[in-house]
Amino acid sequence: MADIKWLEGNRLQIDPPKRTKKITGTRFATILGLNPWSTAFEMWCAITKTFELPFEDTIYTVAGKTIEPKQAEYMKKSYGMDLITPTDRYGADYFNKTWGDFFPDSKHLGGMWDFLGVDENGVVDTVLEMKTTKRIEDWQNDAPEYYALQAALYAYLLGVDNVVMVASFLEEKDYADPSKYVPNVKNTITVEFKVSERYPDFAEKVAQVEQWWADYVDTGISPVFDEKKDAEILKALRTHNLTPDTDIDALIAEAEGLKTEVDKATAAIADKEKRLKEINDIIKEHAMKQFRPGDKKVEVKGATYTWAISRSETTTIDKKALEADGLLDKYQKKTEQFRMTVK
Repeated sequence: MADIKWLEGNRLQIDPPKRTKKITGTRFATILGLNPWSTAFEMWCAITKTFELPFEDTIYTVAGKTIEPKQAEYMKKSYGMDLITPTDRYGADYFNKTWGDFFPDSKHLGGMWDFLGVDENGVVDTVLEMKTTKRIEDWQNDAPEYYALQAALYAYLLGVDNVVMVASFLEEKDYADPSKYVPNVKNTITVEFKVSERYPDFAEKVAQVEQWWADYVDTGISPVFDEKKDAEILKALRTHNLTPDTDIDALIAEAEGLKTEVDKATAAIADKEKRLKEINDIIKEHAMKQFRPGDKKVEVKGATYTWAISRSETTTIDKKALEADGLLDKYQKKTEQFRMTVK
């Protein structure tokens, strides 16, 4: 994790990164402010390698991976499309071979397309983007913009104009066993468009994202973060960067919430703690009577816990004797201490 300086106005600053990640299709739409599920600040953290939430497969991602090849077969049979897969182009284990980027010639933009369509001459002319979802309402009138932009970016980088979005709608049983899912005309739709028609200003969008890179990635200064939307990331960053420069107001707010919970839990067991202390004192007194000459430790064993009482000797200084001899002030040393109480 990068060293972070917390700036006023809900921003972070790091040393401009020497190695970065690229702006993929999902990051592209997010940076443009068109992804309701993510933020530009989250993208900045990932691209600059400041912090990224760990990826874990879920029932949704597993379903997507399982059903995607089925969608491709559906498009071949139902629409007579001739498709190219990543394996066709890059071979087995294509993700590791390409480092998850099919556009090495692009400095800042990249990512991985799902499938490519080719014409009768075998020339790529279409990008296909496969999606699985249970949120059929998101696709009622059109493909969600953040998905359409993802496919449009890959088409733009490939120099083709045609995009086909393939969306399969799943039920709970399909997530339980996606291997049984069969795409058909009732559960799968397609949304087709030309990048030049849907996004006649696409080059301007690219320029806007490139400017975002110059403003935030090249400088190491983040876009503005949102305490609520970016809460999980901010919590992780603050956990690892508790310095005097950290956003103190946010830390105080977090501390208050935690202290409230701790106080409630402590109050709930206060009587038990008091009684436990009384019993511990009795057990200690009993154990002290068991010491024999030369013993350094006595144990009192229960079914689950063992009370161990150790005996040791310490040497102390007789301050009164030093004072009487006029030596206390000479050898006395003052130290400054700070004590904090939270009321």
